[in-house]
Amino acid sequence: MKKYNSLKEVQALIEQKMLSLPELLDYYFKQIEKNEHLNAFNEVFFYSAAQQAKLVQEKITAGTAGRLAGMVIGIKDNICYKDHQVTASSKMLEGFVSPYSATVVERLISEDAVIIGRLNCDEFAMGGSNETSYYGAVKNAADHTKVAGGSSGGSAVAVQADLCLSALGTDTGGSVRQPAAFCGCIGLKPTYGRISRYGVIAYASSFDQVGTITSSVSDAAILLEVLAGADDHDSTVSKHVVPAYLDGLKNTAPKRIAVLKETLESDALDTDIKETILKAIEALKSQGHTVEYVSFDLLDYLVPAYYVLTTAEASSNLSRYDGVHYGHRNLEAVSLNELYKQSRAEGFGEEVKRRILLGTFVLSAGYYDAYYQKAQQVRRLIREKMEEMLSSFDLVISPVTPTPAFNIGENIDDPLVMYMADIFTVLASLTGIPAIAIPLGNNNNGLPLSMQLMARHFGEQDLLSLSHAFLSSKNVEQLTNQAN
Repeated sequence: MKKYNSLKEVQALIEQKMLSLPELLDYYFKQIEKNEHLNAFNEVFFYSAAQQAKLVQEKITAGTAGRLAGMVIGIKDNICYKDHQVTASSKMLEGFVSPYSATVVERLISEDAVIIGRLNCDEFAMGGSNETSYYGAVKNAADHTKVAGGSSGGSAVAVQADLCLSALGTDTGGSVRQPAAFCGCIGLKPTYGRISRYGVIAYASSFDQVGTITSSVSDAAILLEVLAGADDHDSTVSKHVVPAYLDGLKNTAPKRIAVLKETLESDALDTDIKETILKAIEALKSQGHTVEYVSFDLLDYLVPAYYVLTTAEASSNLSRYDGVHYGHRNLEAVSLNELYKQSRAEGFGEEVKRRILLGTFVLSAGYYDAYYQKAQQVRRLIREKMEEMLSSFDLVISPVTPTPAFNIGENIDDPLVMYMADIFTVLASLTGIPAIAIPLGNNNNGLPLSMQLMARHFGEQDLLSLSHAFLSSKNVEQLTNQAN
């Protein structure tokens, strides 16, 4: 069976009776078993997925199936699914079975998607390489010595290695876009508040956003159409009308595009990524788009502001995991104080502990004004600058990552290097705007290269339509061949 890249392909074959949903699911089960060494899945839902596939196939036959009938999707292991385990890839939640489903899961099931399993991720979504997981690192299918990216590394590799058609991840500072870039997939982070966070284990609540990893822009569009919209369970979700994103892909009107000059001039940027993005810019110009280089002089403030704010929120959100309210419990403690200490020391990994400690520090008396409040002020400046830029331009281009996927174990012992790898993705996270990572072929070592597009708040349609037209063009085929 060949690799399917879009729901449209799958649905056409099912309609022609050349494929059934149970057959497709069985194919993915075999693919997962064959690629077990990649460590993408924390658990495969063999029974519940098979039951879903059977029921949806009956609906297809009866002509009553939902819009996602035929889609086999994996969910990141920080998204709750009723009567299934969810652990955030942490010992702290080992064996925890969710009593309810996240809104995104309910919406997938209501449109007849089949959920195949929960996908490995960095512990509590804290990491950029999927090496902090309690269940071990995820390996990049392009090169097993390379990281998958994080924190949604399992989601990206599952799509990359043809273990499912698409996957849900979460993006706090780039955790959908960066692994998608490392694995040659399409990674979409919607506007903050576009998709409900109800039932998603929180890391940093003013940043966290559910996103999608797919092989086609059309699948990203239909998934966003299904997942987006108001939710009574989440007061931060926008009540903006959800457009018909899939139909909107036909819009090929020329766009005004800004390129963040400092990002391409950065000494940290890999030369292959830079050259490929420059070629992509020329391809966009040839398609009739206007492209201008624009200065963004706040680049150096992005990572510090992001990590001060997200660690502060993590310190607050993760305080509930103490062995009493939730989570792993030490059974040998002789006092309440020792119970808290031992349970948290045993339950959390090193990176999570580091971020909790940093967040607690910046929120502490005497340091709140100097760090947390200052970071909030910087965040506002950054947002105002981006809003000003996007009042004149439809889209903004930058790299996704400074380098292609790096070696497993290469940077994990140097937190500063790992944090600085987020320099190009945290801009969209700090400002809450939507962003997408789109593949641009591979370098000479076979490692995927990528480019990032950002748009104004609720400008997902512009991201999707331009990405669709761009990736479908002959110019990009030539670009991909040149990159290879």
